[in-house]
Amino acid sequence: MQAISLGLAPGEDIDAFWCRVAGSCAAWLDERGVPLRDAVLLLPFAQQLAPARRAFLARGGWMPRIATSHSLASALGPTALARPGQLSGDAAIDAFTADRLLAGQSWVQPLKRGNLRDYRVALARLVDTAQALARAAAQVPPAARPAFLDMAHQRLALLDAGPGLLERALAQVALAWVAADERQPATDALFALRPSAWIWLRAGGPDPLAQALLAGDVPALCLDADLDLDQAWAGFQPTARVEEAVAPDFETLAAQAATAVIQHLNAGRRPVALLAQDRVVIRRVRALLARQGVPVHDETGWTLATTPAAAAVMALLRAALAGGAVDDWLAWLKSALAAGWDVQGLEARCRRFGWRQAAQLDAAALPPAAGAAWQRARRQLEPLAGGARSLAGWLVALGQALHGLAPLAEVEGGEALLDALWISRNPWAGSAHEEALAQTRLRPDEFLAWVDDTLEAAQFEPAQEAGAAEVVITPLARAMLRPFGAIVLPGADAATLGPVNPQAGLLADADAAALGLPSLAERRAAEVQAFAQLLRAPVLTLLRCAFAGAEPLPPSPLLERLAGAAARAGLALPAWADEREPVDTPPRPQARPGADAAGRLPAALSASAIDALRNCPYQFFSRVLLGLREADELEQELGKRDYGTWLHAVLKRFHESRGGDDDAALRAAAEAELALLDAADFLPFSAAFERLRPHYLAWLAETEAAGQRYAAGEVDREARPFAAPLQALVVKGRIDRIDDSPTGTWLLDYKTGDAKALKDKLAARLEDTQLATYALLSGAEPGLRAAYLVLDDGKGIALLPHEDVSDTALALRDGLQADLLAMHDGAPLPALGEGRVCDFCEARGLCRKDDWT
Repeated sequence: MQAISLGLAPGEDIDAFWCRVAGSCAAWLDERGVPLRDAVLLLPFAQQLAPARRAFLARGGWMPRIATSHSLASALGPTALARPGQLSGDAAIDAFTADRLLAGQSWVQPLKRGNLRDYRVALARLVDTAQALARAAAQVPPAARPAFLDMAHQRLALLDAGPGLLERALAQVALAWVAADERQPATDALFALRPSAWIWLRAGGPDPLAQALLAGDVPALCLDADLDLDQAWAGFQPTARVEEAVAPDFETLAAQAATAVIQHLNAGRRPVALLAQDRVVIRRVRALLARQGVPVHDETGWTLATTPAAAAVMALLRAALAGGAVDDWLAWLKSALAAGWDVQGLEARCRRFGWRQAAQLDAAALPPAAGAAWQRARRQLEPLAGGARSLAGWLVALGQALHGLAPLAEVEGGEALLDALWISRNPWAGSAHEEALAQTRLRPDEFLAWVDDTLEAAQFEPAQEAGAAEVVITPLARAMLRPFGAIVLPGADAATLGPVNPQAGLLADADAAALGLPSLAERRAAEVQAFAQLLRAPVLTLLRCAFAGAEPLPPSPLLERLAGAAARAGLALPAWADEREPVDTPPRPQARPGADAAGRLPAALSASAIDALRNCPYQFFSRVLLGLREADELEQELGKRDYGTWLHAVLKRFHESRGGDDDAALRAAAEAELALLDAADFLPFSAAFERLRPHYLAWLAETEAAGQRYAAGEVDREARPFAAPLQALVVKGRIDRIDDSPTGTWLLDYKTGDAKALKDKLAARLEDTQLATYALLSGAEPGLRAAYLVLDDGKGIALLPHEDVSDTALALRDGLQADLLAMHDGAPLPALGEGRVCDFCEARGLCRKDDWT
């Protein structure tokens, strides 16, 4: 095999480079009297085929057969379908086959029984290793393949002792799996091909298959186009004008990348390559370019699991298979699959009553529209009900569940999802897939995990816009030797450009290299060589972020090597110039608003409404007069508020059903109320109640010994305490507990929070609205007493009385009378914007406090 170096000629653009490739091929073949038309030119990537063919067309005459090794192998004949038990190349199907291969292996069963998650990780690594070994074997000439497999077997046999025994055993299973496959790889047709000459354009590092083809008895030429990054400006003069910029944060980086692309387009440099080194940044840059109407062609796509179709299907499956959380049901009912369904009433009902589990919903107890929506939703998912079944059965059931919904194919990513999950048709019939789908039985949670893994592994490429794209999003390696007017690389930092992840399989790096798999050093070298090829572009813009959160983020080692090469030549990388003109936007502060209630008054006031009026009249206006509310989250996990609600119900049940044994009665009341909840989720609060129970019983015994007795709990009361013209306005409330004692009536409010904040409030009696409202509802009679009963499981019970609560209640009434009369007369309701009230106010976005003068 002969080699010719195609270094970077001074001032040479990509078109001139390809003309040089064509000339070198023709000259070399002419010297040997070999016909050009019967030669084969192998290129690294399919994206390089077009510029190579254009160069030969411009030269005139015959051209060689120009292809990549994979495209040429595909053109020479179809790939044999996998039979049952053979590697199919599909990670999901091969994982099921691997599971059956290990079914009879006693040494792996403890892992499967002990930790199913670790076992699935082991299966994935087994499949990765087997597929990598199959690729390595396919790059070996057919005559040398038995020797390669024997060498691999001997290599793995030497690793039977020491740590990592399980990994080595799995690697031996992977090798046996590959060796048992009698099919001929598609690449064997390349070794049988006899062109007049093999020509390989080397760019981006070695290609074992191309090297094996060129090592045969056919005339062979290697056109070496790789560049030495450290020799820039010394061994060769880069064509590219390299420029760099450092952004302080992510958003600035994305804005600079989009700006750089647009500046290149405005300068006539088309098309622009936008390198997808950091997919998160690229998604943001693409959105910014879309705002400017820039047509973009994305060659990378993104994970299928992030598409709207995948999100809708996963929400549907979680609703059916993941335990019945109401949030999961609402997620799929509001997805694109259930377009047109009216679920607002159902959602409002669930949020109002705090229903978290589907089992809590009864269609008969719901309003008619919400009940009908719920019944329809349950019927839709009936095909997915039940226990374990075959994977084929699950796929059929999923197809039935999707029937009658909005067409999935019309949702972005829908067609790709149908293909990835084999729902709409039966492409596996007659192949290994058919047996694997029929024999693999999965529980509901396993099928849900399989769908999630399949969608995560699949890629989605959106339909491309018509016409020539001005911006091409492509990986670093595929940008090599293409006729781009400029290249923009956002993410030239140490965390994004340069690091190479270790092998995902079972083999150590040295063993992988010995078996023909790419080693860590080889993959790092390939990235360096791909980066060096960017120096052939007219302009190379390198952008990076200076910080990852609060941590400094250094530049990429590749960027440092390039800067070091420039420094040795007495040069420096110029800074990228942001040509945007700064826009001076003068601040427009807003005056503090005052809502015009137009004399409107609410029909009733609660303690929380009174508290809102005292906190901030604008908050009262939004909450009470306009009825605006933030929707409560239907969180899966129970919180302290749920514990408080449960504890109220437990104490009410206990006091109304007390017998001879208070401890047994309190336990029974707790168990009865716990039957309505998920005991596992409530376990932390059950433990807290167990600590609280003896404290409460001790406090109860002490207060009853002093003559205080429970009279009623959860008492609804209302009153009309105001004079004309407000005599019709009702104050409503629910008193947690009323006790009788020799000194008078006690109004108690249960609290499970910190006592300190309550003590601070009671220190300034007029700041306490809740107990004063309780007293107002009870007539504010002299001698009335009120207190907060703090139920702290760690510190015991604390009774925090509100002194002279009747006087406070009358002062509250008089203050409310004055405020409500002013509202009645049309006074505005100003936003106060003071203290902690604003920090947690949902109306902050309405009053625009942050924009006030």
